[in-house]
This record gives sequence, structure tokens and C-alpha cells, in this order.
Amino acid sequence: MNTERVQTLYASKSNLNAKYVLYWMQQSQRIHYNHALERAVEIANKKNLPVLVLFVLDPNFKEANQRHYQFMLEGLKDVFVWGNKLGFNMVSRVGNPVEIVISYLSEADTLIFDQAYLKYPLKWRYDIVQSIQDKQLPITVEMVDTDLIVPVRIASNKVEYGAYTLRPKLHKLMDIFIDFKKLSILINQSQLSITSDFDFNNIEVLLNCLNIDDSVKPFEGFIGGYLEAMKRLNDFITNKIAYYPESSDPSTEYTSLLSPYLHFGQISSLEIVMHLNLFLQQERISKELYDAYVEQLFVRRELAFNYCYYNPGYDDFNQMTEPWAYETMRDHEMDIRTYIYTKEDYLAYKTHDPYFNAAMKEMVETGFMHNYMRMYWAKKIIEWSKTYKEAYETTLYLNNKYFLDGRDPNSYTGVAWCFGKHDRAWTERSIFGKLRYMNDKGLERKFDMQGYINKVEFR
Repeated sequence: MNTERVQTLYASKSNLNAKYVLYWMQQSQRIHYNHALERAVEIANKKNLPVLVLFVLDPNFKEANQRHYQFMLEGLKDVFVWGNKLGFNMVSRVGNPVEIVISYLSEADTLIFDQAYLKYPLKWRYDIVQSIQDKQLPITVEMVDTDLIVPVRIASNKVEYGAYTLRPKLHKLMDIFIDFKKLSILINQSQLSITSDFDFNNIEVLLNCLNIDDSVKPFEGFIGGYLEAMKRLNDFITNKIAYYPESSDPSTEYTSLLSPYLHFGQISSLEIVMHLNLFLQQERISKELYDAYVEQLFVRRELAFNYCYYNPGYDDFNQMTEPWAYETMRDHEMDIRTYIYTKEDYLAYKTHDPYFNAAMKEMVETGFMHNYMRMYWAKKIIEWSKTYKEAYETTLYLNNKYFLDGRDPNSYTGVAWCFGKHDRAWTERSIFGKLRYMNDKGLERKFDMQGYINKVEFR
């Protein structure tokens, strides 16, 4: 593992009462290709200590609902089964993550975090470190970037203007961060007398006990977990990637459908790239197809993480895009809108646009929307809202509530892109000003839109 993935947040003398190395698993909910877990094993083996893997279920996580929690818990069920088999002490708790993690520190030699990228999970980590500093605890704290191929702090030290500025930096560093072969074997597999608040035998009962928002139901077509992610990856590489250039057509099924699994850290983007590399070496896929997919998985995805990590205003209308975009929106704030719709209209599928209505239905019912339709969907909300701020807040609300991969750097960045972030100024027009415009005629020229409507209706 490249040690540049590791950031020391606090260093102290050894804890003479240490009984374990503690890994708080939050961002990266997996065993495979988990550098944070590997780092915990490495330290534990040096000190002949067991590893305690702690997962804290926060029942009040902002904007999360039954769809999100069920998918996450399905994935964690497998993580706990495999973790126990590999000799880790797997503990699941319910409550405030900061308070619960702090309660395990008195007997920990080292605390390992997986890297967070959004402000609220980052605040959790820094609040824990602040508590350690205040109490001057004898513990070392490290944060390990394992959800990106090139660690966000190493790729760049600022918000990048666009893919064209970050791409060369990423590709220059990529090879030295292809740095994972397999998880090391834990030497000390002794079991600790630590109990969990819940197990994963009946997820539905657990969710009912926690009184979690059940207004958004899970979709049976998406089941959480590493094995499900690997099924989709293998199906994509074996059966779909040859058609990847046609995947922009929403009537097709040529996308990988891996974004929910990446969102919850159930599969690593590095592992996906390693599989693609193997198929490329075996000449089972072409270099052109490999490059096209890696551009999305690597460059575009890590650009989104760069944006959210270095811009705390990624979810604030007044801070999320570029000066030229705000200027053009101010110039066109008073333009006449032919149609005005509300969230309620969207959720009832009652706009005049059948393609938008189909996209909404796909999102509400499945937690997924074809990537091209996501752009179109957000552009229409801009066109049909009284103000740009209302459009942004409506889009973000729907995005975060219904998408399985909402509340995610990719999602926040995708919404901001519709308001000019990582884009350029276009020919000026009504309502949009210099923001990029999309319309139904463009969809009809490029794609089989009736096929898309049929796919959604008969899913």
C-alpha cells in the first residue's frame, strides 16, 4: 500500500493498556481492497494485537431513508460475515458516531478512519480528534484514503477548474496508486468481550425498531453488497462494455449500474480498474473502451470528490458554481417561464414532458436514473422553476431523497454541473442565459425515447 494514502491526524505515545487496534468503518463498507482495513491489520500485526472493526449506524443520518438504509445494511451483512471469518472483532452499534467511537478509545492503541470527503462525515472525524487532543489520550489516529484511486489530497491541493486541469495530474499518479494485491492475514485473532447492539439476521425488523423514514421504499432490482457489485461488474465487462459507446441512449442497458455500490463503499474503484486492466491485457476489451470507462470512473469521479472536498459550499446554491454562471443567472432571473411546476407536480408525473415524467418515475420507483436523463431532468427543473435557487434546492432535494447514490460527491457535482460548474459558457438564450441548454428535440434526434418510456413503464 502506498503510504501517501495515510494521513496522521494525531500522534501520541503508546497506550500501555491497549487491547486492540480500532478501525471505525464508515465510508468504505467492504473487506476487499480496503486500504484502511489493511492499515489496521499492518499495525495490529506489528504490535500483536487483535483488530476491532466498529460500524456505527446513525438512525438520524441527514436525508437517509429506508431505501438507503436497507441497501447499506444488506452490504454490511456480508462484511460482518467475512470479517468474522478472517478473525476480526466485528461490532455494530446504534447511535451518535462521535460519542460511540470515543467510548472505545481507552483500550485502543491506534484509531483508523477511512477518508471522508463530505463536510458532515469529515466533521465527525475532526470532532473525535479534537476530543482526543483535549483529553491528551495515548493513541495515534490515522485517516486512510481508500475510496479513490489517487488520494484526494495527493491529486491536488485546490478545487480544480475542470476535468482538463485534473486529468493530467491523475494519470501521472495513477500507476503508483495501483497498490493493493490482497488483504494481509491478521496474526492475533483473539476475540474480545465486546457486544453489538444488533445483528443482520433480520434487517426489516431492525429498520422498524429504529423508526427510520419509510416513505421511500427499496427496489428489488438493487440488492446491496460486494457480491452483488461483482455480479454487475462481471456482467458489464463480459456483456456490455463492447456497447459502451452506445450507453448514452437511455433506452439501452449498457451502463455498469455500479454507482450505488461505489456510493456506499461496497466496492472499490481501484478493484474495478484492476479487473478492467486484466481484461485489457487479455485483449478481451479494446483500449478505446477501457479509456472511455476509466475516464468516467477515474477522472470524472475523482473530479467530483475534488470539488466537494475543497469546496464546503458544494450543497449551497450561493457557493456551488462559477462567477460567470451566477452572473448569467442574475441577468435572466426575470425571464418569463412558460411553464412553472412544483415538487408535487414532478412526483405526480404531471408535467407536459413525457420524457421528464418517465425519468422521474424511474428515479422514484428504482432509486436510479440513466445518467443522460439526469442531466436533462435537472435542466428541465431549471427551466420550470420560479427562480434558480428554487430549481437548485428542488433538484437537490429529489436527488438526495430518491437516488441510492444521492448525498454523494458525484451527485452534488452533477447537480452543480447543470448550473455551470465544470462546464463552459454557451450561446446566450432565454431563462438559461449562458448555461448549457437541453431539450426534448435533442433527445429525439439522438435516442430511442419511446423505447426509454417503455423500459420505465414495464420495468
